Amino acid sequence: MSPQTRAVESWTLQPLTDFVREASVRLVLVLTPAGQVLAQSGFSRAVDVMSAAALAAAIVASTNELARQLRQQPFAALSHQGPKTGFFLATFVTDRGTLAVLAVYDLDVSSLGLVQLFYEQLAAGLKAATRCWPRTSSAS
Repeated sequence: MSPQTRAVESWTLQPLTDFVREASVRLVLVLTPAGQVLAQSGFSRAVDVMSAAALAAAIVASTNELARQLRQQPFAALSHQGPKTGFFLATFVTDRGTLAVLAVYDLDVSSLGLVQLFYEQLAAGLKAATRCWPRTSSAS
């Protein structure tokens, strides 16, 4: 495990660690749609974690509202690629409610396809973990 990988909820740690290694992502957040961070990897400053979580939560909320106005289901995932870096933001439902994953990756190390492939494994691992660990106040 990277020294920069931290989890408020211990059940998130193994799936997150596997995702970081397999998808070769630089930064990752596992959070609630309200912006509460359950786990993170790659961030060196708490203020960066808080900013990224707030921005991710705002993106999830605004795209959910856009989908509602278009009378369609919420968007499952969003991605954007710049010249050197890309990000992937997706939500999924667990036994503990909806979670979001924000992943930032360097295009010379990873790709959107690779991130999407291992995101599916991350989501499955987190869903399974929510069924195995007792609920704590920080995840509710």
